[in-house]
Amino acid sequence: MKAAALLLAGSMALAACASDEDTGSGSGGSGESSAAGGDLQIGLAYDTGGRGDKSFNDSAYAGVEAAIKDLGGEVTELTPNADASNRVDLLTQLADDGKNPVLAVGFAFADALAEVAPQYPDTQFAVVDSSVEGTGLDNVTGLLFAANEGSFLGGVAAALKSESGHIGFVGGVESPLIQEFEAGYVAGAQAAKPGIVIDRQYISPNGDFSGFSDPAKGKILAQGMFQGGADIVYHAAGGSGQGVFEAASEAGGRAIGVDSDQYETVGDPALQAVIMTSVLKRVDNAIQAYLTDYSEGSISGGTDEVNDLASGGVGLSTSGGQIDDIKTQIDDYTQKIISGDIEVPTTP
Repeated sequence: MKAAALLLAGSMALAACASDEDTGSGSGGSGESSAAGGDLQIGLAYDTGGRGDKSFNDSAYAGVEAAIKDLGGEVTELTPNADASNRVDLLTQLADDGKNPVLAVGFAFADALAEVAPQYPDTQFAVVDSSVEGTGLDNVTGLLFAANEGSFLGGVAAALKSESGHIGFVGGVESPLIQEFEAGYVAGAQAAKPGIVIDRQYISPNGDFSGFSDPAKGKILAQGMFQGGADIVYHAAGGSGQGVFEAASEAGGRAIGVDSDQYETVGDPALQAVIMTSVLKRVDNAIQAYLTDYSEGSISGGTDEVNDLASGGVGLSTSGGQIDDIKTQIDDYTQKIISGDIEVPTTP
C-alpha cells in the first residue's frame, strides 16, 4: 500500500509539471537529524511550477546538486499540483519515505510545515523565504534573504540606465515577500534618479500563487508598461518572468531578471540580449551551505539564517556586460547599505 501511494503521489507531481526534467530519487534515510557518516538522502519540495522555471526553483535544485557533488547522496523531487493544494501531502510523503533533510522551496510552505514538521521530530526541515523563529518548530530552519537590498541595487541600475526616465516592476503575487522586492527597487531607483516614474503591477493577489507560473499574464502587464513609456522592467515573478522578457524583446526595451542569473539561464539569445542584469537571491548557496552544515551535524533547527549583501546572499549579476559602465555607482550604494548609511525599506 505504501509503495502504491508513493507511486501515485509521484505520478501526480510529475503530471502537475510535465516540463520538469527527470527527477532523481533515493531510498529512505535513517530519520536522524544528521547525515554524518553517510550520504545525504534529500527531499526537495518545489514551489509552484517546479524545476524548469529558470529562476527560483532551478536555483534551489542547483544548490542541492552542488551539495550532492561534494558530499554524496540522492534527492527526491516533488512539485505541487496545479492549485498547490497538496503541499502537506508532498512534505508528508518525503518524510514518510525517510528523506532527511526535507527542503521546502518557498514561503507558501509555511502553513504546511507547521502541520507536518511536529509529526516528524527526528526529521530536519528547511524552508526558503519563511521565518521560523518564535514558531516553536524546533526541527525547521528558515533560509531568508534580504531581497529588498538586492532589489535596491536593481533599482539603481534601472534608473541609471533608463533613457526615458520611466521604468516598471512586475510582481508575481502581491504578498509581503514580493512587496519587499518592490520596496527595494523603488527606493533604489528614486535614490539614483529622484522623480523617476515607476509603474508597479502584480499578476495575482496574495494567496493566489498562479502569478509565479503565468508568463502570458506577465507579458501582458509588461507590454502595457513598455507601451506607456517604460524602457526597463524588473520582474519578481518566477516562471512568469519569461513573459516580461518576451515583452521587452518585442518592444525594444530591457528587463531585469530575478533570483538566478537569468542572462545565463533563459536559453534564448533573443531574450538574453534584453536582460541587462538580474537581482540575485542566492538560494543555491544558502541551500548548499545548509546541507553542508546538516552533513556535519551542526543543524539544530528553530532558527533563521539570513542571507544579505554583507554575506553575499544577494546582489546583481554582470553577465552580458550591460551594467559594467555603472559598476562604480553600484559598488558605492552596496557599501552604503552594508555600512548602514542606507536603510532599505521592506514595504512599499
